[in-house]
Amino acid sequence: MADREFLEYVVKAIVDNPSAVSVDRKVDEMGVLITLKTDPADMGKVIGRSGNTAKAIRTLLRVVGMKNNARVNLKIEEPEGSTRPVKTVDQAMDDLKI
Repeated sequence: MADREFLEYVVKAIVDNPSAVSVDRKVDEMGVLITLKTDPADMGKVIGRSGNTAKAIRTLLRVVGMKNNARVNLKIEEPEGSTRPVKTVDQAMDDLKI
C-alpha cells in the first residue's frame, strides 16, 4: 500500500483540487495496477508537457514497487467528456515515422 499512499501524496501536491484525486489499487498475476482519477481541470498538470510529469510519476512508482518486490503500473483515467482527438492506428503509425 506504500505505492498508493506515495501516488496520492505526489498528485495531491501537484493539482489545484486535491479533494478530487482518487486512487484505486488492484493486484493480479501481472502485478499492481494503480488507477488515478482527478479533476478534468488538473489533467494537464498530472500529465505535463509531452507527458513528462506522468512518465516521471510512473518511474517513481516502479522504484517504490521494486523496493516491495512488485511490478507497479499506473493508469490515468481520462475524464468523461474529454475532447482529446482519438487517433486511428494508421495515424499513430504515421506519427512514429520520421
